[in-house]
Amino acid sequence: MSALSSKPGLRHSMSEWLSNNQQLAATAQRERHVSHQVRQEGRTLRNETHCQTVWDEGDTSRRLSDRIWDVSRWRDVLEICAQKVDEEMENLTLSKERSELALAATAVPLEVTKECLALREGRRGYELVSDPVEAQLKREAELIEGVQQRLQRSIDQAFEQLGILQEVRHQLTSDLQNKMEALDIDTSCLSLTIKSPSISLKTNPTRIPSGSSSPQDWAQFSQYNVARAHEAVHVSQQMRENMSLSRAQVQNELEAQRRATEFALRKRTHHEEQARDELQWQIKTTEDEMAAMQGDIRGLDADLQAKTASLKLAHTRLEARTRRCSTASLLRSSSWKPPFRP
Repeated sequence: MSALSSKPGLRHSMSEWLSNNQQLAATAQRERHVSHQVRQEGRTLRNETHCQTVWDEGDTSRRLSDRIWDVSRWRDVLEICAQKVDEEMENLTLSKERSELALAATAVPLEVTKECLALREGRRGYELVSDPVEAQLKREAELIEGVQQRLQRSIDQAFEQLGILQEVRHQLTSDLQNKMEALDIDTSCLSLTIKSPSISLKTNPTRIPSGSSSPQDWAQFSQYNVARAHEAVHVSQQMRENMSLSRAQVQNELEAQRRATEFALRKRTHHEEQARDELQWQIKTTEDEMAAMQGDIRGLDADLQAKTASLKLAHTRLEARTRRCSTASLLRSSSWKPPFRP
């Protein structure tokens, strides 16, 4: 009978085999427990992350909605403000054009006034006198020149204010355009969902772009633009009121001076007509007196001629009487003496 063969090596006992199986079972049970805990933690994490994601998405959508409302509100405010600025620019331009027309309307009266002064310089003799008409004409010329300076100053100020309004309008337009772009972007972002085909992973999406501002600075910037626009519109409205009042005052001053000048001219013309009539009466009276004097002179000449014969007679008689004897010779030839007179 042959002997049984056996494999070389260490053989384990039944107790070792049982212990090993028990150890494997314990290890498997422990690992299953760990796996169960990991699975539970994973499920909890999934639920938490899902809830947090849904909450964050909802919160982000709410914040986007709030942001869209803020931007829309500021957009409406800027649009209304820009519309007011446009209306004020149109009104100020119209007021400036009226002032320009008023300024152009003073050119002819000034030329007429200067022409009147130049024509009056052609007077001669005692008619070249500094009368109230000349004083009123000079005052009218000075008034018109002062009015032209005031109107030109108002026009220049209106032109400068129009430049300020245009700058404010440009700033409002730029801010409004930025608001519209931001509104379009935020509205597009609000419309995105997890099923949108245009979503994708981005590189460093949490970065802050250069030049970004805080919400406070963003609101203050728009507030500054609106406040500046309101101030510019208020200044422009005050300027238009001043220009309208100035044009009315200028018109009243020119009308009053025109009436004063015309009154002085009428008064001076009346005086000159009186002086002319007086001189014409004096000339006629003098001519009548001259005619009478000439008649008297002719009468005197006639009388003189008529007295020539009488003068000749007298001369002849006198000449004839000179031929008588003289008294001295008679006295010498006689003894007669004149009587004594005490």
